Order: sequence, then structure tokens, then C-alpha cells
Amino acid sequence: MKVLKLFPGILLSILIAFVACFIESLLPIHLIGSAVIAMFIGIILNYFLKNTCVFENGLKFTSKKILKFAIILLGLSLNITTILNVGKMSLMVMIFTLLTCFGGGYFIGKVLGLNWKLSNLISAGTGICGGSAIAAIAPTIDADDNDVAYAMSATFLFDMAMIVLFPIMGKALGMSDEAFGIWAGTAVNDTSSVVATGYAFSEAAGDFATMVKLTRTLAIIPTVITFAFINLRLKRKEAIINRKSTSKLKAKFSIKKVFPWFILGFLGMAIVASVFQIPTEVVSATKTASKFLMVSALAAIGLNTSFGDLKKSGIRPMVHGFIISALVVIVALLVEMAMGIV
Repeated sequence: MKVLKLFPGILLSILIAFVACFIESLLPIHLIGSAVIAMFIGIILNYFLKNTCVFENGLKFTSKKILKFAIILLGLSLNITTILNVGKMSLMVMIFTLLTCFGGGYFIGKVLGLNWKLSNLISAGTGICGGSAIAAIAPTIDADDNDVAYAMSATFLFDMAMIVLFPIMGKALGMSDEAFGIWAGTAVNDTSSVVATGYAFSEAAGDFATMVKLTRTLAIIPTVITFAFINLRLKRKEAIINRKSTSKLKAKFSIKKVFPWFILGFLGMAIVASVFQIPTEVVSATKTASKFLMVSALAAIGLNTSFGDLKKSGIRPMVHGFIISALVVIVALLVEMAMGIV
């Protein structure tokens, strides 16, 4: 009976994912990914379905469990050995951009009065890999669907601009394919946007940008684990304030309960891809399945998100996303210049 209760919500999410992927395929150039399209469709449908309980269990399952499974499958597309070889050149740039995202993001979030979860979701989306990082971190810190939707929107808007502006700026600066690949791979957010931006400059730049971007994706692992412990610490602190006993705290906030076990699955899949010779067709099919499941999960998140609640947050999250993204672009370029790459 429990499975049957999940079916309507899961089916609706999958249907929206199919529609979103179809719309993306119709676009002449990549300006918006299917995950963002699915989320926006979900937000629109939420207005009409918000009081429909039949979808509730399935939407929750899709936005939490299926999302984690999609992240695990994503690991098979990452060959750690190859990525680290390419990543040697871009490692210093990535360290500085990640410090900019989370360090600068913390202070900017404070100034703008954003809650820590929304602020760090935007920073993670900007610093690591757009929607995938947001999707991986959200369940770890128990983020609201509204925060996830806002973080996705903030990173998506910047990506749209960068697909057009980055190749123009790269040509104006006289960048080599390698230099532009590192810049795009470390400063543009979503993987699909990095691919579109890189290949808009040249084929060689696109190849290099993609590998640099996949190196950034590995940062999901330490970031998710770090935020799991931060969330645990904050929950314990909150419980102490509420005058709960230490024994109850340990029972409620055990490491076993809050640790993001799905990230071990992600790492395990990446190790399998690195150690064994996995057929290209299998890797491609798994990556496609991962992307589709992630699109379905974002559709579910959209269906759980009220546009009215988003309006209450105002423009501040977008300002946060714009400032952090602009800082990352500048810092990445300056580090490349300091290293003599540009």
C-alpha cells in the first residue's frame, strides 16, 4: 500500500521531466537546462495542485530518495585518475574560487540577511557544479524546497549570461584554448553550461573546460561531509538552547543518522569507473539516467515550492548569487594571470 501511495507523485515528476527534456531539445542553443525547466514547471503547477494530497508522498520520495540515487549514478561518469591529471593545472584556481564562494558567500549572506542554508546552497552551486552540488547538499542540511528552488534560480540566471558573455570576453582577452578552458571550467556553474561555453570558444577549449569541470565535481564529497557535521553541530546547539538532555541529544543527533551515506555510493561509483574499464555505452547510459532522475527530482522540488513563498525572500538571494558569481569570475581570471596561464 505504501508503494501505491508513492506512485502518483513519482509519475507526475517523471512526466514533467520528459516535458522539460523535450523543451530543452527544441532550444537552438543551450540557455536553460532541463532541470531548471522542470523546476519552473513544477512551481507553476504547485499553484493548481497545492491542496492535492494524493501527490504528497511520491513528491517527497522523489525529491529526497531518487535525488540521492541520481547523485550516486553520477559517480560512474567520473574517472578520478584522468580528472586529477587534468586537475593539476586547475587545482590552484579551484582552491581560490572555492574559498571565494564559501568565505565570501558567508559574509555576503550575513549582510543580506539570508539563512545559512540558502546562502551556502547558492555558494555551493556557484563554486562546485550548479544544480548537482545544490541537489547533493540540500538533503544533507535539511534544506527547504523553497531554498533549493531559489538557489537553483540564482545560479541558472548567471549561467545564461555567461554562455553568451564568456566566449566574447575570452576572445577579447586573447586567451588560449587551455586558458579559456580552465577559466570556463572553474567559473561557470552548471556542467551543461560549462560544455556550452567551452565549445562556443573552440573544440579544444570545450574538451579542457569539461575535464576541469568534472574535477570541480569531486569537491562535492568533502563539501557534503563538512556540511553534514556543521548541520549536526547546529542541531545540537539548538537542542541545548531548548534545554534537552545530553542523552536525548545523542539519540537524536547521532553521526550515523546525519552522515550523508549516499556520497559513499557516489565515491564508490567513481572508484569503479577509475579501476575498471567500463564500456563507453554503459557510462553514457548511466549518466543519461542520472541526469533524468535529477530532472525528475527537481520537478518534485518545484511541485513542493510555492511561488508566493519565493516572493517573500525578495531579490536578496539573486543579489547574493550575482555577487558571488562575479567574484568567482574575477578571482579565477586573476589567479590564471598570476600563474602565467593567461
